[in-house]
Amino acid sequence: MGKLMTVSELNHHIKFLIDEDRLLSNVLIQGELSNYKTYPSGHHYFSLKDVEGSIRCVMFRREASLLRFRPENGMNVIVGGRVTVFPRDGQYQLYCNRMMPDGIGDLHIAFEQIKEKLQKEGLFDQTHKKPIPVYPERIAVITSPVGAAVQDMIRVLSMRYPLAKVIVVPVRVQGVEAPGEIERAIFMVNHWKTADLIITGRGGGSMEDLWAFNEETVARAIYQSEIPIISAVGHEPDVTIADYVADLRAATPSNAAELAVPDCQDLNRQLSHIRARMETVLHQKVTEGRRILDRAERSPWLREPLPVIQESRHLLDYQEQKLTRGLERSLTEQRTHFGRLAASLDALSPLKVLGRGYSMVIGEGGALATSIRQIDIGQELTVQMADGRIVCRAERKEHSNHGREKTFL
Repeated sequence: MGKLMTVSELNHHIKFLIDEDRLLSNVLIQGELSNYKTYPSGHHYFSLKDVEGSIRCVMFRREASLLRFRPENGMNVIVGGRVTVFPRDGQYQLYCNRMMPDGIGDLHIAFEQIKEKLQKEGLFDQTHKKPIPVYPERIAVITSPVGAAVQDMIRVLSMRYPLAKVIVVPVRVQGVEAPGEIERAIFMVNHWKTADLIITGRGGGSMEDLWAFNEETVARAIYQSEIPIISAVGHEPDVTIADYVADLRAATPSNAAELAVPDCQDLNRQLSHIRARMETVLHQKVTEGRRILDRAERSPWLREPLPVIQESRHLLDYQEQKLTRGLERSLTEQRTHFGRLAASLDALSPLKVLGRGYSMVIGEGGALATSIRQIDIGQELTVQMADGRIVCRAERKEHSNHGREKTFL
């Protein structure tokens, strides 16, 4: 007969046996992530499965914070850790202390994830990119103060465009502290308006060496910068998140210096060409001016202006006389026309008719009566004559011989 044990005793005994197994204390398990969840505590809980089985896993906050990529369901990974039993549930699970993508490096996964995230947020949009100043006065170079990269940039800048003042802002460009220093340097240059152009970057290296320029904090600092930024990280094949966000991407630090400033030799050649063109145009203008002046000097008008003035005076007198005659003729024609119109109007005047013995009968309200049908018996009437008015009253009405009525007053 077996030994009687409690559930807790059995779970602890199994935990002891598993913990004593050296193979299970440090294992690497290959599988597919499933049911991946991140809790507010920072702990990550998930399952690792293959075709025939699965195992529950947990990765605590400290270990999870060291991940360089974001684990997702369906991702094939290799997980390292120890297998043990949680006595309260009696279930064994894998306590993970590291995780890496299966078949591809975690840095590559992290790079693609950060790139996809920031691209969806619009940090790579061309519409947000600021133009690089053509003739910058002050250039802030945010990079390591030692190494060939900063020396190459200073050399190229001073050789191509010595008029620009170069300000080196020293930061770490590699390691855990590098992203924070680069971010703060970009913020300080913007805050104090130290420069009108920023170049940030470093020399070549492995993907891990360049990783500071793939960090999300650095990308957001570049995006939020009010001062245009040229990204100059590594060599031509190297591409970082900073390159996508920056206003301009340079293949190398030396190339960044070339893109940042014009070449003084080119400017001198352009100025010489412009000066030659200006001299040619001025010479043509002077020659044309002399030609005009020579013609003016030979002009009889300038040599003897009095005859010209007298001739102009005669012409003015002639025009004055012509204008006066025209106005007088027009005025006479208008007066004649006015007289004809006045005679016609006078002939049509009712006062002329009244003067010949006729009169007008005006009814109440001031209306002219043209028919006896407009007049009522007893109505007060006004008779307008040539020399005055008569006020009377209608006593009866009689028709005329042609059917109309006669009115007797």
